[in-house]
Amino acid sequence: MTETERLDAQMAFLHEADALKAVLRATKVGAGRHENSAEHSWHLALYVLILAGHAPVGVSVDRVIRMALIHDIVEIDAGDTPIFGAVDTTKQADDEARAADRLFGLLPAEQAADLRALWDEFEAAETVDAQFAKALDRFTAPNQNLLTEGGSWVDYDVTLERLENRIAPPITRSVPAFWSWLRPKAAAVLARIKK
Repeated sequence: MTETERLDAQMAFLHEADALKAVLRATKVGAGRHENSAEHSWHLALYVLILAGHAPVGVSVDRVIRMALIHDIVEIDAGDTPIFGAVDTTKQADDEARAADRLFGLLPAEQAADLRALWDEFEAAETVDAQFAKALDRFTAPNQNLLTEGGSWVDYDVTLERLENRIAPPITRSVPAFWSWLRPKAAAVLARIKK
């Protein structure tokens, strides 16, 4: 592959990645509008950078930031799936795998393989890096809901029990202190919106 061909492929991926800005999520930003998936990915990367001191031993913060930046790229083709929405998880996984094939396949082969492996690692959540990335991915949305006094929790009729079942496990698997900090704050917001 020539340098020009390599750059053409990389720019094709970057141009395609722009479409992530148009994928809306259920979560709202502080201004009240719905967040897009590109904003979420950037905010997750910022969470990793700022909260790196809480990472378990052995976590590579640089790798986790890379995971954060690419983890939702598949939503360009597969769309966003709200965590409290009704989802066919098998179909979602298949759609996301096809999207990963197509999107990462736009890149030069070595770069495509590296990023696809990183995305697969995030999805599997078996390494300490991926577990920390997943914990923070689950930690960001509830914090947005704290900021917006319930935000999407109102739309999806979220209870503390549902929140604990869907959000707590990946957080406590990696950084239990995050859930200990979040739970009472979430309980207070949920109590106010359920009145």
